[in-house]
Amino acid sequence: MPRSTAPTDAPPARQRTRRRSWARVLIPALLVVAWLAAAGMGGPLFGRVDEVSSNDRTAYLPESADATQVQELLGSFTDSDAIPAIAVFASDSALSTGDLTAISDVVASATDVAGVADEVSPAIPSDDGRAVQAFVPIRSDAELADTVEALATHLRADLPDGVTVHITGPAGFSADLVEGFAGIDGLLLGVALLAVLVILVLVYRSLLLPVVVLSTSLFALCVALLVVWWLAKAGVLLLSGQTQGILFILVIGAATDYALLFVSRFREELRRTHDKGAAVMTAWKGAFEPIVASGGTVIAGLLCLLLSDLKSNSTLGPVAAIGILFAMLAALTLLPALLMMFGRAVFWPRRPAFEPEIVAAEDGRPSKGLWARLSHLISRRPRTIWIATTLVLLVGAAGLTQLDATGVPQSDLVLGASDARDGQAVLGEHFPGGSGSPVYVVVAESRLRDAADVLLADDGVDGVSVTSADSPSGSAPVTADGIGAVGAPGTPTPAPTVVDGEVLLQGTLTDAADSDEAATTVRQLRAELDPLDARVGGVTATSVDTNDASIHDRNLIIPVVLGVILVILMLLLRSILAPVLLVLTTVLSFGTALGVSALVFDGVFRFPGADPAVPLYGFVFLVALGIDYNIFLMTRVREESARHGTRDGILRGLSITGGVITSAGLVLAATFAALSVIPILFLVQLAFIVAFGVLLDTFVVRSLLVPALAYDIGKRIWWPSALWRRGED
Repeated sequence: MPRSTAPTDAPPARQRTRRRSWARVLIPALLVVAWLAAAGMGGPLFGRVDEVSSNDRTAYLPESADATQVQELLGSFTDSDAIPAIAVFASDSALSTGDLTAISDVVASATDVAGVADEVSPAIPSDDGRAVQAFVPIRSDAELADTVEALATHLRADLPDGVTVHITGPAGFSADLVEGFAGIDGLLLGVALLAVLVILVLVYRSLLLPVVVLSTSLFALCVALLVVWWLAKAGVLLLSGQTQGILFILVIGAATDYALLFVSRFREELRRTHDKGAAVMTAWKGAFEPIVASGGTVIAGLLCLLLSDLKSNSTLGPVAAIGILFAMLAALTLLPALLMMFGRAVFWPRRPAFEPEIVAAEDGRPSKGLWARLSHLISRRPRTIWIATTLVLLVGAAGLTQLDATGVPQSDLVLGASDARDGQAVLGEHFPGGSGSPVYVVVAESRLRDAADVLLADDGVDGVSVTSADSPSGSAPVTADGIGAVGAPGTPTPAPTVVDGEVLLQGTLTDAADSDEAATTVRQLRAELDPLDARVGGVTATSVDTNDASIHDRNLIIPVVLGVILVILMLLLRSILAPVLLVLTTVLSFGTALGVSALVFDGVFRFPGADPAVPLYGFVFLVALGIDYNIFLMTRVREESARHGTRDGILRGLSITGGVITSAGLVLAATFAALSVIPILFLVQLAFIVAFGVLLDTFVVRSLLVPALAYDIGKRIWWPSALWRRGED
């Protein structure tokens, strides 16, 4: 009988096996190459973020703010967008005629410094004869920090003996901020990566695994930076040094956390199977839901910042959300590909053994170790543990009464030595405190006299002038007798510069521009000038508007974030009671972290206060990231409860996830603590709050409070889901 030659649709078993083998090699390789190519394009942008970022506080105010509108009009009146610097010269004794001449000569030569505009003021002696000030404009297209440093060096070169000089004013303080953020590309990233590397080596006692995990995090950051950089260049996003630093830390911390969760599942599966491909796929299925739920919760919380009036907040939301998105993608694509390539070798020299008999005997619940002992303790005294833990947390939260988050002076934004801060102190000793940082008032030309009278009558204003193209200095003094009335008899009265029917008045403040007294003066002036439809701007007004907007954002966004996270948890856990309790415990943890931080800031570090955005940022990061660990724990608890009953499921979930969640908490705390290497008060305070809060949440709330409370409640924790109706206690 002839043999049939009809084709068959089913390939031979050996051919199918060969195809699967090729797929297991080719797909991971393609994924790694794709990530490597994208990271290769994003990596070089680390040193170029300043090209698409801005630290101008006015740029972040809402367009409706008075300070924003006045700032936009200044260029029309002055025909210059230069940033003013104040050079203040001082001596312990009265300056001689020779000293004054030498200072005048060196001030006049300031235009020789690259970046300095031509309109340098003459040297202005103080009434006490021991100081001189000069206004030096810095061109907006110049490298601000370099120009200020070069100016200081130039002015100090030929000073008389006993005379010192400081560069202060808006340019001086802005240069301090630029210098403060200077290490954000190299130092911050290096410290964060080193801290994570040390923790991973200590926890896993492996050489290759930390490299694989950090590669996942670093690739995620490079690709996120690539997207953010081009969006910022196109004007879609607004970047600042502050946002950049938070993006770096958030991506490294979150990507590492997600990677550790995946690695934990992978290691667990390697004990059950010889096949590394099967272990990767099973780990992917088990890690997918908690990673996506966790990342989705953080992204949702961050996008709530879009409701902010401040652009520094509203733009952080999408920037950080992009970072979290790529952290998730890297953990779910790049990391599995790398694990598929290395298999058990990634854990060398402590490779997990194939031991299905032991795994079967454990029945998915470790019987030895710290977490097994802790779960046993919780099973014996759950109510005592959660009540005692709650009381301790409430005591810590009482420190909230010490929190002063109403804003800090501009001179205190940068920690450590500051020539601008020293200069402002010297300036305040010899001149009106607000010299060089006037309050600007834009008012209709017909209301000029009325507005000037309001300014002149205020004790917080030392002098008033009006912008005038007829005056050699660009402005003419305004007194009770009129414009230019202080001039010599017969001197023509300068005409104010009029733009679209409006004029610009400048008031020199008696107090330092960043002081509480100056802020009070601006608020009073706004109230008195409101009937004249005048707009008030300037450095002090910008600070006032920024603080007001921050407080508004804090009060609006915090409840919205809580609501969004609560809804996500309800969808994830198919329950109402469990999400409510998880959110309440996370809020309690945040309150304790903030309360303890307030005590430390006030009693240990002696900080001058905090920006109103500090509690908001701390809340968003701690609540969104703190919920992560509860998601990691409770998704596993729900999985175990469906098979073994709620109380046993809680103990199993704690025993299984305890090690990996604690490692993730240590990593995240270390990465946020790295922010403290940048000498910016806001970032140092945020670093402490989030790092301490994460440790508190990891070791106390998630390890003791949540499992003990859930164990005490039993299956009712899942109300009103099917697990509550059909499950077992």
